[in-house]
Amino acid sequence: MDTRIAIRARGITKRFGDVVALDGIDLDVAQGQIHALVGPNGAGKTTLLGLLLGLAVADRGRLEILGTPVGRSLAAPYGVAGFVDGPGLYPSLTAKQNLAALAALRGAARTTGIDDALDQVGLTDVADDRVRGFSLGMRQRLGLAAALLTKPRLLVLDEPSNGLDPAGKKHVYGVLNRLAAEGTSVVLSSHRMDDLEALCSEVTLVATGRVVFSGPLSKLAAENRELDYRLLTSDPEAARRLAVDTPGIQVVDDAGVWHDARMLVVRAQVPALDELVAGLVHAGVAVRELAPVVSPLEAAFLALTEQQQQEVGQ
Repeated sequence: MDTRIAIRARGITKRFGDVVALDGIDLDVAQGQIHALVGPNGAGKTTLLGLLLGLAVADRGRLEILGTPVGRSLAAPYGVAGFVDGPGLYPSLTAKQNLAALAALRGAARTTGIDDALDQVGLTDVADDRVRGFSLGMRQRLGLAAALLTKPRLLVLDEPSNGLDPAGKKHVYGVLNRLAAEGTSVVLSSHRMDDLEALCSEVTLVATGRVVFSGPLSKLAAENRELDYRLLTSDPEAARRLAVDTPGIQVVDDAGVWHDARMLVVRAQVPALDELVAGLVHAGVAVRELAPVVSPLEAAFLALTEQQQQEVGQ
């Protein structure tokens, strides 16, 4: 078995009654990789994460985790940690007591590592505060600290940045990047495209229980598709005339939902957009803002999931 592969799934199928949650899923996650699992609500992400954590078993297919075939038992394979649908915590206990209780449940007689885990996720100052007063983001960080206690080789996280403020997000990003650099594999689900762009090298996109894309994040967000861009210039009328005359540029809206008469919205691929910008500069029109209305990654996500849903509905 290839120990460089943290997860290898082939043909994973899972049903709940008449509902097919997963329909022939293939997944490969390399050692030391931060791999994103994304898709619309109801796509099957949570079910797949639950399989990886030993909370459910597949009806059909083969699943290997950390080089070991996963059987029919409901148990997380050794070396796997994480949470789905938020971490399970004791609200009446403090952060430190929660970690001590979790360590005891795992059979650890000593509580070494608790202070370090809390420090890694930025919760040292609230270590002795009761969890019932914690915000959602603080609970997410405490759940991550609990996972770190096991020194996992595979970390599975469901929406780890949910509710995080900028400081909390910085702590979580730092922890995950460090773990990956040390060889730990991370699988995370997120609806936030900025999480994916900041952390992940590979992504698997799931829709209606099937994989519709799996590969490098850069390939998913490749600049080979038309996107809508908002364009703010020093001379909106001149910009509009140049946009109309530039091959490959379609003027979509010149005020619209932005409620700004200076704003132009154009649809184009990157080469045509480059030509428009060059034309604006040559004409002496200052470009003050040029940004996609929706990020390339989000646009690809929407296009692929909508296409899959249409195919299933046919």
